[in-house]
Amino acid sequence: MDSNQKLLVIIGPTAVGKTNLSIEMAKRYNGEIISGDSMQIYRGMDIGTAKITKEEMQGIPHHLIDIKDPEENFSVAEFQLLVRAKINEIAKRGKFPIIVGGTGLYVQSVIYDYQFSDVPGDETLRKELEERAKGIGNEALYKELQKIDPENATQIHPNNVRRVIRALEIFQLTGKTMKEFQSNQQPDLLYETALVGLTMDREMLYDRINRRVDLMIEQGLLDEVKSLFQKGLRECQSIQAIGYKEIYDFLDGKMTWDDTVEQLKQNSRRYAKRQMTWFRNKMDVQWFDMTDVNNLSKKIGEISQYVEGKLQVKSNTY
Repeated sequence: MDSNQKLLVIIGPTAVGKTNLSIEMAKRYNGEIISGDSMQIYRGMDIGTAKITKEEMQGIPHHLIDIKDPEENFSVAEFQLLVRAKINEIAKRGKFPIIVGGTGLYVQSVIYDYQFSDVPGDETLRKELEERAKGIGNEALYKELQKIDPENATQIHPNNVRRVIRALEIFQLTGKTMKEFQSNQQPDLLYETALVGLTMDREMLYDRINRRVDLMIEQGLLDEVKSLFQKGLRECQSIQAIGYKEIYDFLDGKMTWDDTVEQLKQNSRRYAKRQMTWFRNKMDVQWFDMTDVNNLSKKIGEISQYVEGKLQVKSNTY
């Protein structure tokens, strides 16, 4: 890793305005954007993950979007390898790498020196846990994780059995929770990083989230999820994404449409709250309040000033 490599990271909750800011930053600093979202990697899951469109990209290259099929698994460790390689590749072309996303653990894994391979897998233990999951069910196994490592459990969906098993495996092999294991590593930043966080008045953010859900439905979210449902995709990591799991319940006849939409909005708001908690507790972030949407150019100027001071980079005139 090149500790002198300059890197801009833009984080924040869903619907706060990361996409628009990232395009402006990429234009100013001759940048290319790497998605730091754990669900935008999946092909055919565009509306529900608020994936950037070709028009919105405005010619700026984007990476780590549409690289997996929905039935494929994807781990933090794999993300870490891919993004670090992409940072090097972008830098070699003389461009400025910018990571943009809301999946805290994924972004954290790239910029800090976490060694996920430090705890080797135990095939026998894993098979035993897999059999337990089949016997007692996903929910019961997840409750076991909640008892021993409640903080890590909040980052994992109960149906993401692979990650639940890995967390239990780490605890049983080391006697430590994920947080204890990571704190012993005392990770350093691997790059010269400007970590920009976007925040917003909570009521305003929640209103934006609600309106975004309404827009997704107008754009055809139900048909997008139906196409996955009709392919028989079920116990997949991708289907645990907010917007997909709720509509699966609707298609299974478990909820009315109105209740589904309300549940989707509520889960999206809760996710935004969890994102903010994660970012505030886990990373050394420079926060910028985006509440005043009528003064965005001034805010972009403030952020640019911070980035230029932190990384000693110059903006293009465009």
